[in-house]
Amino acid sequence: MNLALFDFDGTISYKDSLEDFIIYVFGKPRYYSGLIYLSPLLLAWKLKLIHSEKAKARLLAYFFKGWDETVFKKKAYRYSIDCLDQIIRAQAMKKIAWHKARGDEVVVVSASLRYWLEDWCQQQGISLIATELDFYQQKVTGQFAGKNCQGKEKVRRIQAVYDLSQFERIYAYGDSKGDCQMLSLAHEAYYRNFR
Repeated sequence: MNLALFDFDGTISYKDSLEDFIIYVFGKPRYYSGLIYLSPLLLAWKLKLIHSEKAKARLLAYFFKGWDETVFKKKAYRYSIDCLDQIIRAQAMKKIAWHKARGDEVVVVSASLRYWLEDWCQQQGISLIATELDFYQQKVTGQFAGKNCQGKEKVRRIQAVYDLSQFERIYAYGDSKGDCQMLSLAHEAYYRNFR
């Protein structure tokens, strides 16, 4: 059996699903006013003064901290079912279908949150490894449960689920610096292949 690892944002999708999810929930005016409020933080991230994990957690906390867990998960489910197909690259889906037809194990490995990717992945019949959101007393804390699933964390999470020595061939598809370590696992690595 072969293993095919796909990044989601920018690889399978042509836009960032976190941004798209926030706009879906709040609308563009509220989203952009939030970006203005958070602009010092986002500038510090762009200048590499703070890590992307911290900036992403602060963005999520700004919009969702204190939200009821059930409400958040219902919104994520609706977005996953109703909206994700609208931002998917056709070429990426053809490649996923190709791997599935060969009997390969196909896995989305994403820094995006599991909650809005999970149902879409289930519909496609593919597995998911993604960032987890923390909840306390059924409320969104604004923190991650564990680490943001990017860079070395992608490799750690893949190796925690799969014994890579059991696969005859490993394929990996990504589009950013955060995918490089995952791509290094593969016999065949494809960078920005669907653009």
